[in-house]
Amino acid sequence: MLDKNVAWRILNESDLIYSADQVNTAVATLAAAITTRYQDTTPLVLSVMGGAVVFSGQILPLLRFPLDFDYVHASRYGQQKQGGQLEWRVLPRESVQGRSVLMLDDILDEGHTLAAIRAKLLEMGAADVACAVLTEKITGKSKPIKAEFVGLELPNRFVFGCGMDVEGAWRNLPAIYALKDAPS
Repeated sequence: MLDKNVAWRILNESDLIYSADQVNTAVATLAAAITTRYQDTTPLVLSVMGGAVVFSGQILPLLRFPLDFDYVHASRYGQQKQGGQLEWRVLPRESVQGRSVLMLDDILDEGHTLAAIRAKLLEMGAADVACAVLTEKITGKSKPIKAEFVGLELPNRFVFGCGMDVEGAWRNLPAIYALKDAPS
């Protein structure tokens, strides 16, 4: 757990990248595009825990089609700032066999976690798997997955807010911030 004084210092010393209004506009735009694609189907929508909980809660009420909802939990980060070995915590309880699946996540960073989740869902028999992310970090590097729906592009910096955390804190912020330096 991050000390509250340290958490406040980190926030106060960070740069605002997208305001809450900009995030809300991006979510509404994503919802419209996703609705256009899935309006004649009943896909299985999977939230990628834990970061996607905020994004999922924002976008689900805006989707205008019937859907089934579940979640997956796989992580390469934990409390770390760099990805490591993929750890599966929860597979979908709903059957993906023959289903169109839409994954929701907060960020497409390097793409390894989302690519592994997509591969696992296809291995489990999903007919197709699309990915919607609130944000994509522009790293300048090739990624093993391309999101079909992207809300906002981020600079190649450590970001937090809207489901993304810094040392476990600030997932709950309605705006997106970036660190100036690595947190202490």
